[in-house]
Amino acid sequence: MHKQLLALLLAFLGPSLLAAAKEFRLYYLGGQSNMDGYGKVSELPESLKSGEAYKDVYIFHGNMGLDGKKPDGRGAWLKLQPGHGRNFKSDGSKHGYSDRFGLELTLARTLKKQYPGAHIAFIKYSRGGTSIDSKAAAQKRFGAWDPEWDGGEGEGKGINQYDHFQATLKHAFADKDLDNDGEPDTLVPSGILWMQGESDADNEEVARRYESNLSELMNLIRKDLGNPKTKIPVVIGRITDWKVW
Repeated sequence: MHKQLLALLLAFLGPSLLAAAKEFRLYYLGGQSNMDGYGKVSELPESLKSGEAYKDVYIFHGNMGLDGKKPDGRGAWLKLQPGHGRNFKSDGSKHGYSDRFGLELTLARTLKKQYPGAHIAFIKYSRGGTSIDSKAAAQKRFGAWDPEWDGGEGEGKGINQYDHFQATLKHAFADKDLDNDGEPDTLVPSGILWMQGESDADNEEVARRYESNLSELMNLIRKDLGNPKTKIPVVIGRITDWKVW
């Protein structure tokens, strides 16, 4: 009798009241092409193709934007899977997975080992070829992250990669229920992973400003992520030495 009453009560209350709000460790993934991801999904080992490798890991992947263009920022919280590399696109409801992947896959695996049982969330916005310094030659072709850039016109006046990042962040933070279980979840900013720098390296004057430009940008991103009590750690990726750079 008691079991029947309990079953009726649970059915009446509905699943949303049974779900528990979760705390997600949040990491921002940004930069240029090496963050976009050019690894071929078809060449992944089986251990990184299965969803089990990414259990309790979610990602909000923002659409790439151009300098001087109105920010988009649309996307959705999705269970992590291969296909979040170059050319991934989303309109918020339909998602075009890529045949490429980025560091998010092995990062997820590493974090799951480091924090067993933890819920992990990634916000990813990057664009290949971009510089931080708006005076770098790459800015005209690919764009820059300089928050003081004032180029463009009309609705795109002063809009660059930093603004597209902020638009992505705004949309990601607006959706409080990452796993769609009916309960708002909590994001705890826990790290920034940055893969970028080649486009600031082809001019000595620009290259000498890179350290200060990077420091300023990382501090702004820390502030945008919103964890004033903790200085969010930043990991700066390094590529293999190559004669071009």
